[in-house]
Amino acid sequence: MEQSYNRPPQHLAWHETLEIHELVAFQSIGLMKLKKAYREITDPDLKEIYRQSIHALSKNISELLQFYPMAPGSDRFDEERVDKLPFYSGDLLGLAKTSVRNYAIAITETATDSVRIVLTKHLMGAIDLHAKIYQYMYKRGFYPSYNLNKLLKNDVNLANKALSEPI
Repeated sequence: MEQSYNRPPQHLAWHETLEIHELVAFQSIGLMKLKKAYREITDPDLKEIYRQSIHALSKNISELLQFYPMAPGSDRFDEERVDKLPFYSGDLLGLAKTSVRNYAIAITETATDSVRIVLTKHLMGAIDLHAKIYQYMYKRGFYPSYNLNKLLKNDVNLANKALSEPI
């Protein structure tokens, strides 16, 4: 039966669940990196900017995690990893994904053929790197992209680890 427009849905739509997943995973890795860097920053102004950024990301992640119980599926949040390989590989995947996006955007701004050729070559390299990192993560269970319950469980674990890591 189709969803009635007279009452709110009882769960998230698949596409919004996946968008929330991308935001939580990306911001959790970023939060962990900011917290590690914070300890080494000596300039008080920059340290304050980092503190504000850490606070903002923590708030974002906490607010987004509230939607996870509304995601399609169940039985997701009972296991936590202790090794750092998922973090490091996820960070590398985020870099590769951002590189693909940035090169694709840059190509649309080129007017010079030789620049376009170089950027296209770089884009293809970034796509290959993304595929290699994804396959690494998928084979090890770090990115269970075909199992939404495990994917979301990984997000919650990563987010909780990022939120609980001291500054």
